[in-house]
Amino acid sequence: MRSIWKGAVSFGLVSIAVKLYSATEDHDVKFHQVHKTDGGRVKYRRVCSVDGEEIEYRDIAKGFELPNGELVVLTDADMEELPLGSTHEIEVLQFVEQSEIDPIHFEKTYYLEPEGTAARPYVLLRTALENAGQVAITKIAIRQRESLAALRVRDGLLVLHTMRWPDEIRTPEFGFLDEDVTAKPAELKMAESLISTMSGTFDPSVFTDDYKEAMAKLLEAKQAGGDVVRPEEVEDDEDDGSVVDLMSALRRSVEKAGKKPPADEDDSSDDAPADKAPAKKAPAKKAAAKKAAPAKKAPAKKAAASKSA
Repeated sequence: MRSIWKGAVSFGLVSIAVKLYSATEDHDVKFHQVHKTDGGRVKYRRVCSVDGEEIEYRDIAKGFELPNGELVVLTDADMEELPLGSTHEIEVLQFVEQSEIDPIHFEKTYYLEPEGTAARPYVLLRTALENAGQVAITKIAIRQRESLAALRVRDGLLVLHTMRWPDEIRTPEFGFLDEDVTAKPAELKMAESLISTMSGTFDPSVFTDDYKEAMAKLLEAKQAGGDVVRPEEVEDDEDDGSVVDLMSALRRSVEKAGKKPPADEDDSSDDAPADKAPAKKAPAKKAAAKKAAPAKKAPAKKAAASKSA
């Protein structure tokens, strides 16, 4: 695993150097968006809605829209000036019972590893939390976003759960909550009996992701049946989502259709090898140009004279 953050846990006057690691990973089946007729990747452009120009990442800033439609534009320099005291510090603010924290607040989980000679104070905090049976409420800033976080012990490690702020928890507003609806005693007794029958010890390993397994079988079946496509290879400069030169794309389309692309004297693009192949047929192009534009006969005569000489 690679650490995504380095800093220190501030526990009173004790500072514990730690590294932060993501404790979870996504195992969903990943898909690309492709053209269903030929398997070509669908690409997206970062285009300015005002001038229609494609924008580089370095030219993108953050914009906050005001109620009147105006924008406050913030650059990376503006963001760096914001006071984030918890950028490199996990500050312990309070110790509470874990049962007091509603799981709705939990967002993402991280492992903490002691760095360098911090193993001893790390073990000290871990043991103290275990003996007290409590969790520490902390603050941490990751990727310029400050969060509350709960620090607890799991399998000998300090584990950090980032938490949502109170104003990020929605208040449920459902009509039935105001209605006087009650369960009948007999129904309630039957439901409680069912709960008792189905009760057990939680073991996540006994549960399976049926959708992911079915998707894996579908992909294997299609591969075994030869139901696959190999997209046409494109140049590396097109793989980064940049706009393909229009004239080059049109020329390649004509060539793919088995026809000779028309000459274009204004096209000085040299971005693709496909553009160079038609250029070798200079005599044919000059003949066509001679018929179409008599005013350009002089260069053709000079070329003929130089050959006879």
